[in-house]
Amino acid sequence: MPDQSPGQHEQSPLADGQVPDVSVIVPARNEIASIDRCLDSILSQTGPRLEVVVVDNGSTDGTTDRLHARAAADPRLVVLSNPRPSIPASLNMAVAAARGTWLVRVDAHSVIPPGYVERAVSRLAEGRWSGVGGRKTAVAQTAAGQAVASVLNSRLAVGGSMYHYGTVEGVVDHIPFGAYRTETVRRLGGWDEDVLNNEDFEFDQRLRATAPLLFDPELEILWNSRETVGQLFRQYRRYGRGKPGVVARHPRSTKLRHLGPPALVLWLAAAVGVSARRPVVGLLAVAPYAAVVGAASTAIVRSAPATADRKAVPAALVAMQVGWGIGFWQGVVDVLRARRSRS
Repeated sequence: MPDQSPGQHEQSPLADGQVPDVSVIVPARNEIASIDRCLDSILSQTGPRLEVVVVDNGSTDGTTDRLHARAAADPRLVVLSNPRPSIPASLNMAVAAARGTWLVRVDAHSVIPPGYVERAVSRLAEGRWSGVGGRKTAVAQTAAGQAVASVLNSRLAVGGSMYHYGTVEGVVDHIPFGAYRTETVRRLGGWDEDVLNNEDFEFDQRLRATAPLLFDPELEILWNSRETVGQLFRQYRRYGRGKPGVVARHPRSTKLRHLGPPALVLWLAAAVGVSARRPVVGLLAVAPYAAVVGAASTAIVRSAPATADRKAVPAALVAMQVGWGIGFWQGVVDVLRARRSRS
């Protein structure tokens, strides 16, 4: 039986003393270009009564002033300040302030469609899931960014990460921007503030030990991807760097897809080393990967927007994989150093 049924009324400002059904939490840092669209999509949701808790994470681009101006005009919006640049710390600050029974996380450079919050909460209210999430569809404005988004939305690039491309409902090991019971998040201690990257994946491993995580493709969040290949490389290097710390905490969460990029980086590094003395052997070692990238890029280009820079697709594919792999090995060094310092 469901724990609680969400309300079915239209959204309106909360009356004095009225408690929201849902707390939407949004960590934000330097999001002046996207914060209005994000908040508009949240505050226009119908269904359960909601509050929006935005934690400004030390913005310097005008985001802070814009948030306070909007909060003054809409009592459903609560703005908190966390000057320390930490997503998990900001999420925990939002959870501490949340008043809703249900918690829905939304990224500050994303947009949710009408009915998103109501559906997420209704699935949680079934009482079978510890968390619910949907598709994270990458979108972009520039031609290079659209190439990056096409790579991120392709199964050929992201492998087993269902939330990038899935169309069938199912139980998964990770959901982006999930929805949860607030009580459950607090009981688990929220997000681990020592995990500065991959904090959502780490949290999900603790969460799914209590009950399954549901991937619902009817829930879709439009997420602004990086607009250049260089930005994508740095993003995925950061993601990869956080992975070893999560593996150390949850070794059973490691999948074959997580080990592919680190192995690729070792292989490419070895090929470069060999090519210094035996160029032909080095080229032959790299050739299989180049062929796979070429074939995958050709397939991805077919589904890319006509306005995308199609020549950027193979570069984005390599940047994502190599960036993640390099970051992973940097993260291994981080873990070893941390253990050495503790000992």
